[in-house]
Amino acid sequence: MSLSDIPGAVPDPGLTGTRSSAELAEPTERVRSLWVTGVVLVNLGINAAFFGPIQVLLAQQAEHFDPGQKEAILALVTGAGAAVSLVANPLFGAFSDRTASRFGRRVPWVLAGAVLGAVGLVGLAGAPNVAVMTLLWCLVQAGCNGAYAAITAAVPDRVPVPQRATVGGLAAMGQTAGILVGAVIAAVVSGNFVLGYIVCAVALVAGVVMYLVKSDDAPLPAGAGQPLAWGGFLLGFIRPLGHPDFAWAWITRLLVNIGNHMVTLYLLFFLADAVHLKETTGLEPEFGVLVLTGLYAVFVIITSVIGGRLSDRTGKRKPLVIASSVIIALASLILAFAPTWVGGIVGASVLGIGFGAYLAVDFALITQVLPNAADRGKDLGVINVANSLPQVIAPALAWPFVTLWGGYVSLYIAAAVIGLLGAVFVVKIKGVA
Repeated sequence: MSLSDIPGAVPDPGLTGTRSSAELAEPTERVRSLWVTGVVLVNLGINAAFFGPIQVLLAQQAEHFDPGQKEAILALVTGAGAAVSLVANPLFGAFSDRTASRFGRRVPWVLAGAVLGAVGLVGLAGAPNVAVMTLLWCLVQAGCNGAYAAITAAVPDRVPVPQRATVGGLAAMGQTAGILVGAVIAAVVSGNFVLGYIVCAVALVAGVVMYLVKSDDAPLPAGAGQPLAWGGFLLGFIRPLGHPDFAWAWITRLLVNIGNHMVTLYLLFFLADAVHLKETTGLEPEFGVLVLTGLYAVFVIITSVIGGRLSDRTGKRKPLVIASSVIIALASLILAFAPTWVGGIVGASVLGIGFGAYLAVDFALITQVLPNAADRGKDLGVINVANSLPQVIAPALAWPFVTLWGGYVSLYIAAAVIGLLGAVFVVKIKGVA
């Protein structure tokens, strides 16, 4: 008997057996508000735990260890953490795909990831040296990425396609709110990075509680959760090349994120050296960054919700992804040709409008082009690499533009071009309207 002769079974290249199609079929029942709230809070907690340290706490700790080498220490710690995130997201996503716990596939990894991340954060509060600090931040990255891979995969597991952009927009709202919460935590502790790490750990664990209670995570049937086949996992990074829609979706997300990171990377230096904010307005550049980041975040939250609902109501994904990518590129051009405080305010607002809608609708689009329902966690982890990799690529691209090739005008024009390429390549996706 061949696999195709078994009713309700689908092939899974990462397993030696088969899985029932029941828990892998596209969902049809709309999810309720409590479930969505749980997903939003998980995203909020994870991002608070990420960005409180990344924005302030790690830098303060680096300076505590060696003020003269603080930049090098911070680069070492964050670089090592970024490397871990590139592997952890798809790896833990693949593990969650294959987990046959009675609590479901995703719940154990959301819980384990949050606990692991919290342990790392509490450990950072007492790290005795740079080496331990680096190892513990890698532990935080592993835990948070494990939880993020699982909660991301829970959306296509449970949310029907006509509701998916709305839920994706609310999840994006949670991510952005988490970034703001992380910034608030760092500001409130006023230089006490030990307390900051502990508060971030509490936020991470608290964020997963509602989801754990309201997840309704369907378990795999007995015997389906077999060990990960490492050859199949490694081939999984190449296999999407045989799925053009998935490959183009990955490329477009990578390009748009590179453009977005290039815009935000040198914002402090842009305000100080191009806008001359202190001389023209009397405001400190650091305060200017806070204002622009706040405006950006507010518009991301608003348009992620509105864009997701609009996409679900119209059933259209590609036109909204293209339009939002163009808006992101427009924000880059505003900064390039209006290097003033007013131009910065307008540019940050436009960037938030475009990126919020993009996050919601592009996520829904991606969930509709996943190669295999049995590998949702792993494949979405591969997609999430397109979120992490720009943190490495954008600085390498931005530095020569700023220092050698025309300064901030050329930097922001290049960011606009890269973002527009992302919009162009969306057209290549054929399986989604």
